[in-house]
Amino acid sequence: MLISRNLKLKLILFYTWKSLLYYTLLAIAVFLLHDYYKIIDLSIPFNTITALSTALAIFLGFKNNYAYDRWWEARKVWGLLVNYSRVWEREVRILIGKNDLEDQTEINSLKRKLVFRHIGFVNALRVYLRKTNGFINKKVELFEEENQYVEVKNYLDPVEFVHFYNKNNPPNYLLNEQGKDLKNAYDKNWIKEYHLIRLEETLIEFNNIQGMCERIKNTPFLRQYSFFSRVFVFIHASLIPFAFVSGDLHLAMIPISVAISFVFLALDLIGERTEDPFENRLEDVSMTALCTAIERDLKESIEEPSLPEKIKSNADGVLM
Repeated sequence: MLISRNLKLKLILFYTWKSLLYYTLLAIAVFLLHDYYKIIDLSIPFNTITALSTALAIFLGFKNNYAYDRWWEARKVWGLLVNYSRVWEREVRILIGKNDLEDQTEINSLKRKLVFRHIGFVNALRVYLRKTNGFINKKVELFEEENQYVEVKNYLDPVEFVHFYNKNNPPNYLLNEQGKDLKNAYDKNWIKEYHLIRLEETLIEFNNIQGMCERIKNTPFLRQYSFFSRVFVFIHASLIPFAFVSGDLHLAMIPISVAISFVFLALDLIGERTEDPFENRLEDVSMTALCTAIERDLKESIEEPSLPEKIKSNADGVLM
């Protein structure tokens, strides 16, 4: 997620330089042919571009609103995951146990296992969502992000990790294992029946959260909007120099037409880059930072001695 208030020029040019080069060369060609050498009349009525600009602005505004709604829903879902993770740790710590000291060592071990497995679950969900077409991106545009399931290894038993690693849906596997351990604890009389129900309800919330994330991930933004917005922006940018060349701007029509084209290009790119929040890109929901925040909170609550450092944004203002 980009958190810097000001975008660096190299970041802007990284996505726009090809289009800007086309806009500039087209404007120069129109100026030379029409105004400088006066070989051919290339002007078109200014009202034509005015009407097209108005329609395109409305179209892009609708697209961007819809794209932002997808991104914001994803962020709210991960906010729920943070909240319910804290609830899970508290319920495990308080609701599991016996009044006497019998089996206390095993009970404490189970509590730690349930908390650590949940930390593994949130990290596994992050990797699961950032996978693209079955492959994990190791190099992501302007920064490095590993995103491999091996990152979950420290939170699971070695044997359990082997089973986890070979599953088609590793996060769901971990939730099933949580349920099995709760059932075993109930059979040993470590959990009362209504406490088991409460813990199971929290696991259901984690299933719901994963399902909501998968819905956003697997349901693409309507391709009609994405495709035609690119087409309309291209047509609009191609016509702008022809509308300005007949005025009194002369050479100034080149930077002016490029600037106007850039505005609509930027609007289109904002929507395109925002519509998919789990694609391992700069505009992603900051799942790595949220996973680390969850790990810090849960480990602190169970008095683990070592806490991971908070994730900070990189030099480009990107917080993963």
